[in-house]
Amino acid sequence: MNREQSQPEGKGTAPIVVHRVAGTGGRRVTIRAQMAGLAHSDADLVEFLRRAGLPDAWELLDDPHWVEWQGGQPHQYGAG
Repeated sequence: MNREQSQPEGKGTAPIVVHRVAGTGGRRVTIRAQMAGLAHSDADLVEFLRRAGLPDAWELLDDPHWVEWQGGQPHQYGAG
């Protein structure tokens, strides 16, 4: 799947959601409403996206059309 084929159509939310930090650390990641895993770093998040067919995932992390960071600051994964 390349970026052009899978790019969101601008309706509603981003296809990738990085949820708020869990109480024990890490952030749940969903891709098109499917649970991808618990990320503890950007590297974990990029690996989930690579497995979902987005090899250029590093370029997408700060694009709000692709990634919605919920609760807290983007790129922060620690508890507290």
